[in-house]
Amino acid sequence: MSWGGPTFVLAIIALSIGGWMFTTWIRAKHGYPVENEWGGTVHRTDPDADRKIALLSDDNAKLANQIGRLEERIAVLERIATEESGRAAQLADQIDRLR
Repeated sequence: MSWGGPTFVLAIIALSIGGWMFTTWIRAKHGYPVENEWGGTVHRTDPDADRKIALLSDDNAKLANQIGRLEERIAVLERIATEESGRAAQLADQIDRLR
């Protein structure tokens, strides 16, 4: 085999393509982004990603609604606590006046 012959050149090309294919396969297997033919990257897609996003969005909406209801309940409890303490003081004053 001569160093400048077509067999050597074809062997170099075959080794380069084989190495590129091997590294691409390893990167794809382990979830790393792979370059496409135009130099951009292609990321691994999760087939359940849209379903997970929909479920998380639904859970987020439910939790936000629940937080709103709890805030309303706390406001009512705060109002009752402040009104009752005022009433209790008035009632205590009235009892003291009656004695």
